[in-house]
Amino acid sequence: MNNISKIFTLGALALALASCSDFLDRQSKTVMDDNTYWSNENTVRLFVNGAYGTYFTGYSDIWGAVYAPGVYTGEYSDDRTTSGTQANILISLPADNWYKAEYYRGYWLARRGSGPWNFAYIRKWNLLIDRLATMHDNGKLTDEAYNHWNGVARFFRGWEYSRFVESFGDVPYYDHVVEPINDDEMYAPRTPRSEVMSKVKEDFDYAMANVRDNDGTDYVNKAVVGTIASRLMLFEGTWYIYHKNDEAMKTCSNVDALAKTFLEAARDYAAKVMDTGAYKFDTDFRTLFGTLYNRPTSGEIILYRAYNMSVVNNAKHCIASYSNGQEGQAASGNLSTLKAWICNDGKPYSSSTVDNARSFRLQDMVLSRDPRFEATFWDEPKSSATGLYCEKFIDRIGPTYAYNGQTLPSYYGSCTNENGYPCVRYAETVLNWIEAKAELADKFGGAAVTQDDLDKSINAIRKRPLDATATAKGVQKTAALQIADLPEDPERTGSAQQTTLGYKTTGAVTPLIWEIRRERRMEFFLEQYRVLDIRRWGQLELMLGANNPDILVGGYVELDLAATLKESAAEELFRPAQTTNLKKTLNNQGYNLLTKANSGKVSVYPIVGYNADGTVKLGERTYFKLDEDNKTSNYQDMRGFLCPVSIKDRDSRNVDVRNYLEPICSQVITQYKDAGYEITQNPGWEQ
Repeated sequence: MNNISKIFTLGALALALASCSDFLDRQSKTVMDDNTYWSNENTVRLFVNGAYGTYFTGYSDIWGAVYAPGVYTGEYSDDRTTSGTQANILISLPADNWYKAEYYRGYWLARRGSGPWNFAYIRKWNLLIDRLATMHDNGKLTDEAYNHWNGVARFFRGWEYSRFVESFGDVPYYDHVVEPINDDEMYAPRTPRSEVMSKVKEDFDYAMANVRDNDGTDYVNKAVVGTIASRLMLFEGTWYIYHKNDEAMKTCSNVDALAKTFLEAARDYAAKVMDTGAYKFDTDFRTLFGTLYNRPTSGEIILYRAYNMSVVNNAKHCIASYSNGQEGQAASGNLSTLKAWICNDGKPYSSSTVDNARSFRLQDMVLSRDPRFEATFWDEPKSSATGLYCEKFIDRIGPTYAYNGQTLPSYYGSCTNENGYPCVRYAETVLNWIEAKAELADKFGGAAVTQDDLDKSINAIRKRPLDATATAKGVQKTAALQIADLPEDPERTGSAQQTTLGYKTTGAVTPLIWEIRRERRMEFFLEQYRVLDIRRWGQLELMLGANNPDILVGGYVELDLAATLKESAAEELFRPAQTTNLKKTLNNQGYNLLTKANSGKVSVYPIVGYNADGTVKLGERTYFKLDEDNKTSNYQDMRGFLCPVSIKDRDSRNVDVRNYLEPICSQVITQYKDAGYEITQNPGWEQ
């Protein structure tokens, strides 16, 4: 059992001391006294541990979804499609304190991936920094302990402010505890994001210099700081590149210079982790996400959250239950996702020479694509809005209960799942590093990316071992990315890309940056990275089907081969009996949508050919038809990309430039006004 699994039982402590008061003279037996609490390093650790669940969310808790993998509610990205009307972000100014409401936390944060307008944790870390100084002055902390814990506090403060800025841009900045009676500070104006993030970088620099190399398994250490700080600096640096002309950036100064500074920080923080030689890709993909109870032995995992109810009663979640093949997925991958997966010769499907490279049958794709495809998706059409079913977040055994006829154990079902999550892993470290290097080379004349750089990052990931299941299917590792022979993907300069803010700002990205982005998409599918990536790259426009039709199309299906259609039924419907290789279903019951109830509802887009550049060409949407007498139908036409039932594009206001940032809700504006102060609104949200 690792330390972090025990840490999450301390959630009630997370903010308790951040609002201590001296309203009682008698010492309480149930509430910790701020005057006596800060006695040694162990009390500091206890205070910090209470926040781990907020920052290292893992699979969240029970039915929780905020920052958790997106098979349950999920991120707002071009990787996921639902039936019906596609979900909105925010198209009108909220009137209430939505950043405090549980609805906001469970709904908006799960889609945006950043943070709410809430200063509670900023106050917590400022309070800790203050108390640490007092402890050090009083001789209760050694110099080393003080430097470490001050680094931890500043790391978390920087992380919190980074999330804050990702959502709102300019925000009030506080580097000390603000007293409620000080209105001038309580209602401070917004500080330009460039100034805030420069302060954040100072916090990260201090943390990298002072946080311990090792403070125990699955506690914050220098590698955790380096990886997360590189993530946040990469976000900021690339934001300045692809959003430099935004109205909201006019409050910032030295945008180009700071973009370079932040990208150099992202590169250097990640490099310090890589240079230790402590981490490597020695674990198959599914083991990282599906291991039950205890931390797997892995050189890739930097910080892990284990779930084990025999140790901690509430250590459970629901994400695996939406990956077990029995629970339907309300949303899943789409044609945009499928096109992005590289073939195992290292080329996009449009130019690959691998067998069946242009086939989108799932049984073919698991053999022709990068191994992470097989580890991510059920290899036949399954019960989701798009026919694609993600089984990435469960072990290999869990999904077998969907067809083996045995009773599903509790650790695979409902909200009592007990597989753990690699909250910080080395794959992110190296992908942050290589992207920062590529952007510095392309935009600021930095050192060119070399083959050795690719071998230490993307190609090292591609050498990750395969498990026995993948090997038995014939899955092959993907060829190394070659700097001298980069693939040319027609999608890089396609019509969808040309609609995006990032494309309009800088033009098409280089083939190298495109492949780095592809690698992130394959590696982090549904892990809450994609929503932040498309925002920082200026690609929110890809969330509108009018710009990017592929997000309104599901996976490839051969519905005429559904195994539930018995031979007698086939004869009755004037359909010849056929066999199918779809066997992973209970009693050979396949994914059958061709029922009388679905006549006129289920539809597909057939493949009618391929364009000159090798990209697939789709025909007209074709609906399933079964006459009332059940004697005539068009079963033979039901092969193609599944169209989710009643699908409708989202409101076009979702991709207005204003939506790259959240608005300041009206209640905050009113609070400032009532106190005699004023706070500015984000551009486009003014009323």
